[in-house]
Amino acid sequence: MNARALSGLQKHTAVPPSTLLCQEAEHPGEEKPCNLTGWWENDLGSKMQVFSVDNNGTFSGEYHTAVSSAKKPIQPSPLIGSQHLDEDGQCTFGFTVNWKKFSDSTAVFVGECFKGDDGKEVLHTSWLLREKVDSEPDDWKATR
Repeated sequence: MNARALSGLQKHTAVPPSTLLCQEAEHPGEEKPCNLTGWWENDLGSKMQVFSVDNNGTFSGEYHTAVSSAKKPIQPSPLIGSQHLDEDGQCTFGFTVNWKKFSDSTAVFVGECFKGDDGKEVLHTSWLLREKVDSEPDDWKATR
């Protein structure tokens, strides 16, 4: 997994060639900024789908990474998270991705949603990845 895995994720509201979209019909008449529900894609081609965010800010979805150092083929992986619902729309959030379908690792992401000058929502994130190691002396190389 590359360190730029989620930085600059953008929500899809148009249908450019070979990209996924968030249909505007999912949020009819909604003025509330920073709705994480829908498809997001970063500059490396990784995609994330957030199924829905409940009234408490809890959400789930799938992460489709485009980059991995695992030896097995990449597969979509489940994610679960929480969003701080803020009135000004500049919300923070965090989520965990379990790569169990193709790797012995787990990643945690934290970030914030921004609305760009063009009106599009962008997610800026930081992450940590923990890989399984065979022994405690190897602990030093397990987190990046």
